[in-house]
Amino acid sequence: MRDYDRVASLFTPDGALRMPNIPAELAGREEIRAWGERVPALVDYLVQTTHPGTIQLDGDTATGRAYIQELARARDGRQGLNYAIYHDRYQRTPDGWKFTERVYEVRYLDTSPLAGSAPRAAGAPADPPAGNKAAAEGGR
Repeated sequence: MRDYDRVASLFTPDGALRMPNIPAELAGREEIRAWGERVPALVDYLVQTTHPGTIQLDGDTATGRAYIQELARARDGRQGLNYAIYHDRYQRTPDGWKFTERVYEVRYLDTSPLAGSAPRAAGAPADPPAGNKAAAEGGR
């Protein structure tokens, strides 16, 4: 997803995104949107899988956690696998629930070289089987 305005709209106007391990402290929708726009220039690929966590309601506010696994390779060559937790605070607004704060906490980091490679772009043809010259040239 590259809709950074939409990502920023998930936060209250004064919402914060904190990522101490990066380090990044973003305050307000504009900083959050601008950060999102910068990320593609920094990473070759990033695969983030978010797993269900918990949410505790308290009237018009709530707290929650979400669990994340990530595989990433930065353009500067850094790469790895991590497991992390988002610690969230939410506020009910006329537009629905919004983040007032999201804190990203890495709990495990493995910087061993990744065995795989970046995925193909959406719609790109699959590699033909070895030795299938006709398929490689678009024939059958």
